[in-house]
Amino acid sequence: MQRVSLPLFVIFVPTDPISRNMFDFRLKVFHTVAKRLSFTKAAADLFITQPAVTKHIKELEQYFKVQLFERKGNQIALTEQGRVMLHHTEELFAIYRRMEFNLNNFSDSHTGLLRLGASTTINQYVIPSALAEFHRKYPDVAVKLLNGNTEQIEHSLLNNDVDLGIVEGRSKTRGIKYTRYLKDEIVLVSKTNNLFSKRPVTIEALKKIPLLIRETGSGTLEVIARALKAQGMAFSKLNIEMDLGSTEAIKTYLRSSESMAFLPVHSIAADLSNNVLQIVEVEGLRIERFFYFIERQGSTEQLANLFMHFAAKYNLKL
Repeated sequence: MQRVSLPLFVIFVPTDPISRNMFDFRLKVFHTVAKRLSFTKAAADLFITQPAVTKHIKELEQYFKVQLFERKGNQIALTEQGRVMLHHTEELFAIYRRMEFNLNNFSDSHTGLLRLGASTTINQYVIPSALAEFHRKYPDVAVKLLNGNTEQIEHSLLNNDVDLGIVEGRSKTRGIKYTRYLKDEIVLVSKTNNLFSKRPVTIEALKKIPLLIRETGSGTLEVIARALKAQGMAFSKLNIEMDLGSTEAIKTYLRSSESMAFLPVHSIAADLSNNVLQIVEVEGLRIERFFYFIERQGSTEQLANLFMHFAAKYNLKL
């Protein structure tokens, strides 16, 4: 057995290449189960059977002479030893990723997995074209894109489920580093020839207009509330007709309704061109914000940095 030392962690790695590969795969199996807290979901993610997942976990437990998971009713949870194992497994995988990235720099080619998380507006309307160009330039980098609202993406980043997030607006979440990505504007939108949109709307008139909103936790909703507060209007005073879960649902609803909604301008470009929706001016109100890249404080994910620089340059060309 060859002994390999890592910071705060010692792993005895078999010298036989087949055994080493199997050991690495068992760590991957453990990591997937630990993050999903489900043998069934881990099996689906890894494209292996559930008995195979169980076998790999048992062999790791026998190897280290510890128990990694405990059952709590119909669920599983990490033991203290399992939490230690997860911490060091993530450290080890990060070292692998850095090594792969740094060595690939010599040939100007990059491989590996980039785990991205993007809040809904960015995921649907901003990032897909940049991702297509990124894949064209770096075809050997696999990208896994997680969708959610800003709150969910921040949580996924802190939970180490994604390497890089892109969110709508900047919160005060500790442990997260924010880097400006792209400027956006949020505008009041209605269907073309909406009854309420004959002239510019005043802040006071907003109280009477039926409005559609996104779900709690949406970065867009937070920015709207702050902008209205600066104009002396409490968000609670608005006439909320319905809370819908996505921008696409809101746009579809607007086409058959006299309602309005505050939406990111990036999300309605095609609707404006097709004359399906229109922007309604609100006197004295301009809601601007930035989309942000988010990373864990102290993070050194090189593939994440590669994509950040690529996406920033890509959008400058548009």
